[in-house]
Amino acid sequence: MAKTTKRMAKSHANIDSRKLHTLSEAVKLIKERASAKFDETVEISMNLGVDPKYPDQQVRGVCSLPNGTGRTARVAVFAKGPKAEEAKAAGADIVGADDLFETVNGGKIDFDRLIATPDMMALVGRLGKVLGPRGLMPNPKVGTVTMDVKKAVADAKGGAVEFRVEKAGIVHAGVGKASFSEEQILQNVKAFVDAVAKAKPTGAKGTFVKKVALSTTMGPGVRVDPAAAVAAAAN
Repeated sequence: MAKTTKRMAKSHANIDSRKLHTLSEAVKLIKERASAKFDETVEISMNLGVDPKYPDQQVRGVCSLPNGTGRTARVAVFAKGPKAEEAKAAGADIVGADDLFETVNGGKIDFDRLIATPDMMALVGRLGKVLGPRGLMPNPKVGTVTMDVKKAVADAKGGAVEFRVEKAGIVHAGVGKASFSEEQILQNVKAFVDAVAKAKPTGAKGTFVKKVALSTTMGPGVRVDPAAAVAAAAN
């Protein structure tokens, strides 16, 4: 416990919780302070000027990180016939229909991303209570309900990150690993910020991106100037 406290104290040292940094500064700070014995995930949190209880203030989308997430996602696909074979050939970890339904309905969820062909959604929809709370329900808006299962599987395996605003108006995601270079992390963060900024809903009024913070799994949160972050990500 003493070692953990000492390590955490060191990682949090000289971090001014009130100061707003540029994206480059924030990336440098969190990478320098990643000291766990495992490869920590780089995480981003964005507070948005929306109230998700209103339909026209929902924020949802997908972002393809240029340098991937640093981990290989396990992908499941609901499909039959030729589309099932296409999914398997594309590298899907689990492919099925009624059999996969029974597995998931029984509470066994051994995947990170779920894709379905449109004809399977009547079946998949019955799993709403299981998949919904975990953010795994396929949706055409983020490309997980599609006939092009080959592309969907490739995107999921290649570093596509899905995002969805939570009740408090917050979007967060893992956007890389501490072992990535500063430039790789920065590129991923910019891509994510830009994707969220472009997903601004019609009902959002005033400032859309209100707060941005970066951290690693065990490291301190570093605040980022939100306006500067959005501007940097757009370039």
